[in-house]
Formats: sequence, C-alpha cells, structure tokens
Amino acid sequence: MLQSAEASGSHMPRMKVDLSDQTYFPRHLRGAVEAALSDTPVVCLLGPRQCGKSTLARLCEPGRHYVSLDDKGYFDLARQDPEGFIDGLPERAAIDEVQRVPELTLAIKRNVDANRKAGRFLLTGSANLLQLPRLADSLAGRMECLHLHPLTESEVRKSEGRFLESFLDGNVKPEITPSGNPKPSELPALLVAGGYPESVKRNPARADRWRQNYIQSIVERDIRDIAEVRDVSDLIRFLSFLESRTAQLLNYSAISQDLGHSRATVERYLTLLERLFLVRRLPAWHSNRSKRLVKAPKLHFVDSGLAATLGELDADRWNEERPRFGHLLESFVLQQIVAMADWMPRPPRFFHYRDRDKTEVDIVIESRNRIWGVEIKTASSANSQDIKGLLKLAEIAGERFQQGIVFYDGQATLPLNKHPDILAVPLSKLWTL
Repeated sequence: MLQSAEASGSHMPRMKVDLSDQTYFPRHLRGAVEAALSDTPVVCLLGPRQCGKSTLARLCEPGRHYVSLDDKGYFDLARQDPEGFIDGLPERAAIDEVQRVPELTLAIKRNVDANRKAGRFLLTGSANLLQLPRLADSLAGRMECLHLHPLTESEVRKSEGRFLESFLDGNVKPEITPSGNPKPSELPALLVAGGYPESVKRNPARADRWRQNYIQSIVERDIRDIAEVRDVSDLIRFLSFLESRTAQLLNYSAISQDLGHSRATVERYLTLLERLFLVRRLPAWHSNRSKRLVKAPKLHFVDSGLAATLGELDADRWNEERPRFGHLLESFVLQQIVAMADWMPRPPRFFHYRDRDKTEVDIVIESRNRIWGVEIKTASSANSQDIKGLLKLAEIAGERFQQGIVFYDGQATLPLNKHPDILAVPLSKLWTL
C-alpha cells in the first residue's frame, strides 16, 4: 500500500468529515456525485481550489482511501512511476488534485480497463480537465465529470436551492409579500463575501485578506500545472484588469491595446483563467430570425468576492459605486444559476442577448428548444422600462419563449406591464424558493 514520504509506516488515510463543525456547508451536488459513483468507474469532481471538493469527496464515501497530490511524497511517486502508483492503490481510491500529474490518466485507463467496477476512482481537479485534451481523451467513456462551484447562497443558508428548477417548470408565480419597515439591502455584503467557504465564514476584513492571498497563490502555483507562463505576475495584472470588465462584452482588440498584449496572448490568458475556474465567457444567443445580433461573448468572474477584492470594492460603498455593484451582481446571479444547473439531471445552456440597438438580456436560458430570459437590477423596484430586452427576446424566440423575469432588490413577485409571461422577482428568491 502506498505511503507518503512524511507518513512512512502509516496506513493511507481514510476520508472523514466532521459534520458537527458549524462551518460545514451541505452541498447540493452530493446526490449527483453519489449517483455517478454507483454506475461509473471514474468520477471526477472539478472546481476551483478551496471550493469544497475534498470535503464533498470525503463525505460521499467516508471509508474510501485518499491520497492528495499536494503531498510531496505522493506527487513524486506519481510522477516517477504512474502505473506503479495506481496499481498500488486499493480498489476504491480518491486522488485529490489529479491535474498535477497528467500522466496518471493513462495509468487509470489501463487499470480501469482491467477492472471496470463502478466507483473505482474518485478524482478531484482544480483545473478543468475537459479543456485539457490529453487528460479528457484518455478517460473518454470511462469517466463522468461533475462541477462543484463556490457556495451558492442557498447552500450558505442551508436551504434547498430549487429556484432554477422551479423557474424552468413554470412555478415562479406572482406573490404579494406583506410590506414591513424597509431594511438595508443585504446585497452589498453578499456580493463582497462571494462563495468560497473560507471567505464566507470570516469577518469582512479577514475574508478580504484571505482572498488576496488566494488570488496570489492560485495563479503562482496552479498555473504551472497546466501551462508554461513566463511572467506569472503579468497574469495577475491581467486578472486585475479584467475585474473592471466583468459582466461586459469581451472586446479582445480593446483589451490588447489597453494592456499592450497581442490578441493571441489575451485569448491564451483568458483560456488559462477559465481552466482555473476564475472567469467564464458567456456566449451570445442568436436566432436565425434576427440578423442584427452582437455575437461577442460576455466576461464574468466566477466568484463575486474575488472580483470585489481585485477591485478594492467594499460593501459600504454600495451607493457611491452602484454601477460597479450592478456588474458584480450580474456575475453573482449568473454564478448562482449555473451552479443550480449542475445539480440537475439535464442542465440547460446559458447565453446573453444583445443586438446592435443595444437592446439586451443579461441571461438567456435554453433547454429542449425552449427559451427563458433573466434581467438583473440592483434597484429596489422594477418597472416596464426594465423589460425591453425581454420583450425583444420573446418576439424573436416566438413560441419557444416560456417566461422572463427581472430580478430586483425588492420583496414581491409581480407581473410587469401586464405581460403574462414576465415577472419582477425578488433576488432573495434565489435562496429562499
């Protein structure tokens, strides 16, 4: 049985998680992971570092043997003798941070082909293996990949997190909430906190410090596992520059000019940051019925807290920095919905809409040839002016259009402009519905 250099003579650790820990957050992806382990030889749990992959892996099967490639002993052995490393593992094993040793995937393939029992290997990766061809191709047909995101607000509050499912099923209905004394908005604090467990459980000042260190270490350390970058500090500057572009159209030429990089370098850096789950590109939705669409993708930060730290944005500047918070809120809502989608058996696809008249919809959801639209506002009220983009989307999509909503910082779910399929919905429904 394998042993780490630091723990020579001891048994390989079995996976445990302390459910009495008050800072433990139940993850809604757990059911999907357990289902995959029941019928698939290799299950890979992908997501950014420190989002909770190891904790979830330990929880799903506490008795499974566990090795981490962050352990130098295991890392060195896996690099020197991939097949011997895999052959030395018990029949059911977990390997943490598998992207650090890409050579292991061929050894896992050979081992699984000799014994195709379900649940043989539970892998975790902090880089998107699906964007690393040599890793993904070697395990095609043998591996199911699942994505774990930073905590959604429903997971932080330990609620069911069924908003997206309810929305797509047509169960978001008008609902009058009894009015009470106005309360200060909780959105600024939520946006700045983000969703990393270590950030959520700290006070704001300490959480900001943690995020600063996280950004520095994730780029300096993990980028070397997936690419050769001459100047890592240049990549950090690039990431900081992108903070001012979150929830905006990607203009590669403008970014190249502003930073003095070639377009090829800009695209390469964006790809690397996507692979590390720091940013995402949201593609444009288009229909053959419209020829005036802007087809550039939008850039979004995966975690609003990291974007806030990069932009030195504090919750107490909510009123002074409302436009910047508006962009941050759009990325926050997209992240909540994308995470909910990964809990579903058949996740929908996500886009944005914008035409050359600058009519836009923040999020377009497409599933089984049906269309939904989402607009996002920081205001505490919504009105008919907020639905121009949704009306345009409904016109273009025709019978495919199901429903549109305008998220706002209010309390009641109300129809807008007497349109039967467009509602104003409180942002809090994302974690209370």
